[in-house]
Amino acid sequence: MRSRCRLIDPKSTQLSIRQQCGLLSISRSSLYYQPKEEKPENLEMMRLMDQHLLDHSTEGVMSMVYFLADFGFVVNAKLIRRLFRLMGRQTQYRRKNLTKAGLREYIHPYLLRGLSIDRPNQVWVTDITYIPMAKGFMYLTAVMDVYSRKILSWGLSNSQDAEWCRQVLQEAIHRYGKPEIVNSDQGSQYSSSLWVSYLKKEGIQISMDGKGRALDNVWIERFWKSIKYNYIYLNPCDDGFELAEGLQNHIEYYNQKVHHTTKRKPNELYGKMSAKKAA
Repeated sequence: MRSRCRLIDPKSTQLSIRQQCGLLSISRSSLYYQPKEEKPENLEMMRLMDQHLLDHSTEGVMSMVYFLADFGFVVNAKLIRRLFRLMGRQTQYRRKNLTKAGLREYIHPYLLRGLSIDRPNQVWVTDITYIPMAKGFMYLTAVMDVYSRKILSWGLSNSQDAEWCRQVLQEAIHRYGKPEIVNSDQGSQYSSSLWVSYLKKEGIQISMDGKGRALDNVWIERFWKSIKYNYIYLNPCDDGFELAEGLQNHIEYYNQKVHHTTKRKPNELYGKMSAKKAA
């Protein structure tokens, strides 16, 4: 991926990014756009909050007002709420269902409680996270096989739309076949006609986290924490292409190292179990 990324020319007048990615067999979703622009002081506050909230997910708007004051930022709750929206951030606590009207028909129950997950492609999970950069930010989505903890596909974008999420899921299905269940949160990308209709068409069961329940999708939340502490915060990138290269290399490393929970390598565990099932 490293050498291929360098062959992509975002300023080409002859071939579009789509055409260049097609020629090189690279997923366009992993080479998406430029980072979003924001005031430097806001970017710094978002970076500080993102890092802090990885370990303190229940803290909300007012906690962040006081937290940022320790770093010399004088802000009000209105600004923090706006930055939270940009980050796709939701405080993790139990509360009433406040899902927007018109989306209720696409909300599905959580299917994983008490479920014994004992094979690859039984359950996949997906989510979106905010990625701070040196001069902006982007969003990262990934699809993980829960049994092996293998990252099956991922993508970068400067927006959080349902079509992008579906493209990344389609890439995983194209490479590895269909899962029995896909679990996500109740975000607007996943509680949409586009997402729900696609999964139903493919015959995949739909599972969604309970509103505000962080532990319902704990597997990929742990991956976000790992990749941010071990790569993102240590290597602030200037543009999406540099970020894509680094993520590709880090995810490849993640998939082939021993996982602390399974005590096995995700690639190895996924591959061996899949081969055994096929046999």
